[in-house]
Amino acid sequence: MNGLRNPGRPALLAGAIWLLVLAAPLLLGEWELTRLAQLLCYGIFAISLAFVWHQAGLLCFGQALFFGVGAYLAALAGKGMLPGVHASPWLGLALAACGGALAAALLGLSLFIGRVVKGAFFGIVTLCAAVIAERIAINWDAIGGYNGLLDVPPPALWGGLDMLDPQAGYWVVAGIAVLSAALFGWLAASPWGTVLRAIGADETRVATFGYPVARHKVTAFALGGALAGLAGGLFAGQFGFVAPSALGFGLSTEVLVWVLIGGRQSLTAAFLGAIGLKYLEGVFSETLGQYWLLALGVLLMVIVMYFPRGVLGSLLANALPRRLRA
Repeated sequence: MNGLRNPGRPALLAGAIWLLVLAAPLLLGEWELTRLAQLLCYGIFAISLAFVWHQAGLLCFGQALFFGVGAYLAALAGKGMLPGVHASPWLGLALAACGGALAAALLGLSLFIGRVVKGAFFGIVTLCAAVIAERIAINWDAIGGYNGLLDVPPPALWGGLDMLDPQAGYWVVAGIAVLSAALFGWLAASPWGTVLRAIGADETRVATFGYPVARHKVTAFALGGALAGLAGGLFAGQFGFVAPSALGFGLSTEVLVWVLIGGRQSLTAAFLGAIGLKYLEGVFSETLGQYWLLALGVLLMVIVMYFPRGVLGSLLANALPRRLRA
């Protein structure tokens, strides 16, 4: 019996995946755990795009803009470089989420209120916004310019530990990943999530029923921006630096590929797509040398041709209630 006939099986599979994420400290060594904690930041980032893309039909080509805004705010707050604010990595994480949400809300208001910008035009505008932000960061000496910000302190944890401690740091990032997936999964399964899906399918028809389409799109976009900003803040604490590339074209393209390969129909699939592809990048670069990009490109072509819903999208999409399936 396949997943379409047994909708409970995908839900069990998704639950098992998240249990493995939480159980990783029991199975992996310190080096592997540190690396996985870093990859989880990218996984949370992928969840943010999968939500706005699949739920509201907002294919954002510039999602890295919100990730980068969050990373820079977390770094600036952690290093005490914000005027009138004492150095506080935890405050930096809060500002990262708020900054990502604010940036997305402002961009959404400019695109959705009083005008209809959607489809390819929406993607192009968001991509241009990310590229502009990257150029501003490169030329802004107050935030490190081309070199970015180095020596970003990690948030302090219990017992004198911080987020660079392999186990403690992993628990924090994994906990945030699980809570993020649960919250956004709940939103997707809620009546509001159903409205978002309807807007993504045919926003003109939804508007005729009296729904404030623009307001719903801005809200969804801001929520996705908040999660992307939080992922950026975690990235800054895990890696200890932020560069202008965190805002721009390269990372925006990468997250699109992660979500496409994993499967945008499922937040869990998008999460695993990010982790899997970033892991493969490291494996290919170590084993194939200068040919690793070629190998990765061939792999991506095969997946797009033979798995149009993503490698895991078909397996995990049915974990959603029937009315929400693609």
